Amino acid sequence: MRDVEVDLLVVGAGPAGLYAAYYAGFRGLRTAIVDSLSEPGGQVTALYPEKQIYDIAGMPAVRGRDLVAGLVAQTGRFDPTYVLGERAEELERRPDGRLVVTTDRGTRIDTGAIVVTGGIGTFTPRPLPGGDVWEGRGLHYVVRELAAHAGQHVVVVGGGDSAVDWALALEPLAASVTVVHRRAAFRAHAASVADMHAGSAVVVTDAQVHELTGDDVLRAVHVRAKDGTVTEHRADAVIAALGFTADIGPLERWGIDVVDRKITVDTAMRTTVPGVYAAGDITEYPGKVRLISVGFGEAATAVNNAATHLFPDQPLFPGHSSDDPAGTPALATA
Repeated sequence: MRDVEVDLLVVGAGPAGLYAAYYAGFRGLRTAIVDSLSEPGGQVTALYPEKQIYDIAGMPAVRGRDLVAGLVAQTGRFDPTYVLGERAEELERRPDGRLVVTTDRGTRIDTGAIVVTGGIGTFTPRPLPGGDVWEGRGLHYVVRELAAHAGQHVVVVGGGDSAVDWALALEPLAASVTVVHRRAAFRAHAASVADMHAGSAVVVTDAQVHELTGDDVLRAVHVRAKDGTVTEHRADAVIAALGFTADIGPLERWGIDVVDRKITVDTAMRTTVPGVYAAGDITEYPGKVRLISVGFGEAATAVNNAATHLFPDQPLFPGHSSDDPAGTPALATA
């Protein structure tokens, strides 16, 4: 339990949240970042650290973990306060208009404004039925290090982009890759599916994992086809890419207009609660496109508008970073 006092609180330490914290520092705002996960990066760190991301401006491709490392370094220049491993729970407004957010561990964050960048909220991978006893013994829900699976026989379960991307990424390293999908058609991008079929991966469709077997560690996956036939596949590791469930949790109690677990915002990224803004995948408005690149722009818009909410005498547009040798505009003042 501790007390933190800042100008701006960013709720969510994913890419949009980290960039929002950077931009808040650029605007001269004292900033804190709260996230329920124990390290920055949000969904990218938790689920896709080794995946290549191709839609970041100026980067033909970047690994998830490298993108997060760059954002943390960029944000670190302004020394934000991190409150990690704690979930933002309660929101109250003081008589002077300042906001106080209390986390599930009792930390109280006194702030002038809030930018919510919680992505899809708190997310939990969908479990592989019957697989719980194999977690830590060969069953994984994310590939944290590709090299850890070098020389292994890997079975990937799922039919979405994550499953196919993992299969393609592991194929050059693993001893073998088998993909098991319960339907005939894949939901992943058609080009990626074509690459998978053209490669060496064994693709098993219209089938589901029936059983995992082994001793101290995983040794095999038994796959049941629609006709009831069960086939055994050697497996040192299973990657269950079955998607995840999401919940924005306590944010729905903040009085914010929430529709289908998304926060409604206007063109200034304002929510229906004064002083509370939102950016990134958690937002909803006509024409919304959910991409990291869009989230970066929304984060900058939200922070600049929050700055004028905090300091009405300050301009909305802070100037270009390239106009100042240090890349920092004049500090905001009360």
